Amino acid sequence: MILKLKKQQKSNLKTTDIPLWRFFLEIVVVFLVVFGIGRLLTTYVIAERQVVGASMAPTFADGDRAMALRHGTIKRGSIVMLKAPDEPGFFYIKRVIGLPGDNVVAKNDTIYVNGNKLKEPYLNAYKQKLPAGTLFTQNFTYQGLFNKGDHIPKNQYFVMGDNRNISKDSRMLGTIKKSAIIGVVKFRYWPLNQLTIF
Repeated sequence: MILKLKKQQKSNLKTTDIPLWRFFLEIVVVFLVVFGIGRLLTTYVIAERQVVGASMAPTFADGDRAMALRHGTIKRGSIVMLKAPDEPGFFYIKRVIGLPGDNVVAKNDTIYVNGNKLKEPYLNAYKQKLPAGTLFTQNFTYQGLFNKGDHIPKNQYFVMGDNRNISKDSRMLGTIKKSAIIGVVKFRYWPLNQLTIF
């Protein structure tokens, strides 16, 4: 009786061959869905760029790869990706120093925002290597740079590179419009031994 049941169960098992064209069609559909989701994410949610140059050293080195959150909240101290105002088609990675309405002044190697000293621990690695009396951030006033009033206009930001001596930033380029900022950097994913969440 048990042997008969086993034979009957085996005879009920059937295999169906999937046509080769259908197999390839399913692979193509899966690929298109994954590609479409990836495209949507990189268009509307995240931005990814490779760092070129040393203007954000030591925070970022040449060749690092970073990911930014589009439409992220921009705060003082945020690292942002932005469209280069002087080189169409290129992007910069800089740090936000001044927000709309702020007054920014550099004096004796210290940044003051609205009269308050800005803490910048990310500069310590370079500052400690400088000879005594050497300024890492040259003196300036916002009004002296642009002669357009003493406060950052609405929907604009004052950005600087962490490597102050070589960075091309708002001191030369002017304030950056919010529409030119493509995202707030949240993650460095390359090189693997330097993975960092910001």
